[in-house]
Amino acid sequence: GFSTSAAQLGLPDTGQASYDDFVQAGRNICSVVDIPVIGDGDTGFGNAISLKRTVKGYARAGFAAIMLEDQVSPKRCGHVAGKQIVDRPEALARIRAAVDARNELEDLDILILARTDARIQSFDEAITRCRLFAELGADITFLEAPESEEEMVTYCQQVPGYKLANMLEHGKTPLVSHARLQEMGYTIAAYPLTLLSAAMKAQLQVLQSLKEGGTSHLDQILSFEEVKRHVGFPEYFEEQQRYAIPSDKADPPK
Repeated sequence: GFSTSAAQLGLPDTGQASYDDFVQAGRNICSVVDIPVIGDGDTGFGNAISLKRTVKGYARAGFAAIMLEDQVSPKRCGHVAGKQIVDRPEALARIRAAVDARNELEDLDILILARTDARIQSFDEAITRCRLFAELGADITFLEAPESEEEMVTYCQQVPGYKLANMLEHGKTPLVSHARLQEMGYTIAAYPLTLLSAAMKAQLQVLQSLKEGGTSHLDQILSFEEVKRHVGFPEYFEEQQRYAIPSDKADPPK
């Protein structure tokens, strides 16, 4: 969510990205990778009926899971000030609708990742919501922004099922190793801003180098050959040769 808003729209993660923005980004990503992709469904983009449409649309886009949360719409990043949550009955209705939508899919499948931001109200309320989400049939729960390792351990002990840890650098939750997360009882570790932050820092450094002279940045970037390899030129040219007519078969472009 944060990365799509920032990288594709140039906007903060404050609920301004639309259903279509996320589905299009997800479709593009899912079509070129062979790993499971989790899609951020925010608050579902409307009421319970709209949320069901969102779940089914994400499944058709190729997402392996959809994350849905209990913030008031428009929502915002879970580690910034000013967020608000809906009351418990509405939060449960969202997850119930999501589970129903998942179960109604006949030729597709998608996991429901149920997130709560209720830590802003109390840790006990956040635990209660996660337990109820699991009882409703959510495949994975996500208690956002626990503030200590003790809270993380308690969450894992008191909530059954698969659990996600949000490892946001410089956020409210302690950064711990993969081994420690597994020991606590987490199943998935998300690093939502790591690549975006690294890319932004590298881009700012290169822009500064260009501003200062224009040639000192070469050791900060990949070679052109590496760039072409990462975006798939070798595979494209190989496939192009496979379908070329005999008279057109020649050495592929460099």
